Amino acid sequence: MIAKKIIFFDGDGTLWYPKKTKYQKKPHWIYALGGTLDFYCGLLIMTPTALDTLKKLKERGIITVILSTHPHLPKEANAIVNHKVSHFKLNEFFNEIHATREHHESKGEFIIRTLKKHNIPKNRALMVGDSYYWDYKPARNVGVDALLIASDYQKNDKQGKRIKKTIKNLSEVLKYI
Repeated sequence: MIAKKIIFFDGDGTLWYPKKTKYQKKPHWIYALGGTLDFYCGLLIMTPTALDTLKKLKERGIITVILSTHPHLPKEANAIVNHKVSHFKLNEFFNEIHATREHHESKGEFIIRTLKKHNIPKNRALMVGDSYYWDYKPARNVGVDALLIASDYQKNDKQGKRIKKTIKNLSEVLKYI
């Protein structure tokens, strides 16, 4: 295994999820309720082991980037993702934070752009997320290694047979760096 220099993280369902449903239901249900950013953040909690894992990655000098898909226009989408990061007091743990567009290829495009910016080869990168279609597959499609967080909603996904690496919690990321 080649040591990783950069790790991309999804936001909803990966770094934080709804207190009420955790990994039983896709986390996006809360946005259908309508409300303010603070309202949404009040429904979310950080996933177990997220903070400790991020601290260890920072100590090891690994570049960390959030790539969180969002349906709003870029400026507003970035403000929303940054608000969540600030809410959980995670700013110091991320080198970059980006809201990706609402099409499956967007995360792969952001991954490639970021790797070029930092002059990092694909084999030194890792994507971590909770969705096969929005996180795992886009990374694999551009030649980047990926981990998928096991969840009840992913168990029912027909694409599950294509997933090579799953983890139960974020601390398992440390085994892959």
